[in-house]
Amino acid sequence: MRPRQLSRRALLAGGAAALTACSASDPPQPSAPAPDSPETVLLKDLIAEKERTVALYSSLISGGADKLVPFRDRHQAHLNELRKHVKAGTAPPSPSAGATATAKASLARLRTLERKAAAERTRQLDGVSPGVAQLIASIGACEAAHAVALPRSL
Repeated sequence: MRPRQLSRRALLAGGAAALTACSASDPPQPSAPAPDSPETVLLKDLIAEKERTVALYSSLISGGADKLVPFRDRHQAHLNELRKHVKAGTAPPSPSAGATATAKASLARLRTLERKAAAERTRQLDGVSPGVAQLIASIGACEAAHAVALPRSL
């Protein structure tokens, strides 16, 4: 009896099948992104809050309340500084024009907003890094000053 030899075709087909079987397992899935740290979540919330505040001031300014420009500009400076502490690409989306336009802006509303924001800042200091704590405390001091310094009428 003569030993049976594998044909070239059979050998190639077997090799292809073996390669296919080896690579048939699913490629590793990318791991889910790590959740944001509590500090990053706080910073994102502050950014969103500041964007709404700037929008409220802007709506009054666009109606002729030019006295409010320095107040809005300070909030914009806070917003710019807060954004520096959040990694690029992880900042919250800016509020839509429709969302900010529906909120009725008035001096009384701005004064209340400033007062509540300033009071909230001390509760936000727990567990954050020293630099972020200093920034939040400074923002709170400015908001407290705004609540007192806003004009009584326009």
